[in-house]
Amino acid sequence: MGSAVYKVIPFEGGWGVTHDGETVGPYQTREAAFEATAAAASLALKEGHAIEITAPAHIEAPRPEASP
Repeated sequence: MGSAVYKVIPFEGGWGVTHDGETVGPYQTREAAFEATAAAASLALKEGHAIEITAPAHIEAPRPEASP
């Protein structure tokens, strides 16, 4: 089987998860993005894939810019 790689990243003023070239989100917190990733990764692991999840150390997600 192949491997499934998930990355928690700042995304659209919150947090997103990249996997297979797509980003889903935004999630309000880094922890919420990680929890969603862990659920998806659990399924991949059950199907026999190797998994990898990365998330940055605590940093502030970028805030969306306000319109004038």
